[in-house]
Amino acid sequence: MDARLNYMAQPGAAKALKYFLSGSKALKDTSVPNATQELVALRVSQINGCAACVDMHTKEAAADGETAVRLNLVAVWREATVFTEAERAALELAEEGTRVADAAGGVSDEVWARAAKHYTEEQLAALVVHVAFMNMVNRMNIITRQPAGDYVPGQIH
Repeated sequence: MDARLNYMAQPGAAKALKYFLSGSKALKDTSVPNATQELVALRVSQINGCAACVDMHTKEAAADGETAVRLNLVAVWREATVFTEAERAALELAEEGTRVADAAGGVSDEVWARAAKHYTEEQLAALVVHVAFMNMVNRMNIITRQPAGDYVPGQIH
């Protein structure tokens, strides 16, 4: 399968994407644990059906030492016992932040309060930006049918 479009071959898009990707790299430097960031990226990408991002974030997480059991259970995290309460709060925030059309009211006060128990305001801000960023990238990749399977850890990060 070939992608419909190569963003980086288009000067305007390539310039914008360089800024977006630098923002993503800045999120890596926040105090939100990298494992949590990868779990959130993976869950958002699963919900949206972005194969390229599922491929990337599964491989990045594994390269950072994440276990296959936890990666395999991200899609069913509510029933899984392998996630911390903080990770569960981040995954719940990511889901409601991604499913805004389904949940008409966006992120509920209860979900926000659970996340706020585990994360500082700085970390919450980073998580919100991360969820929004992942949703943007997912949509770009889905629209242009970016293929999955060939990602190599470290290729983008």
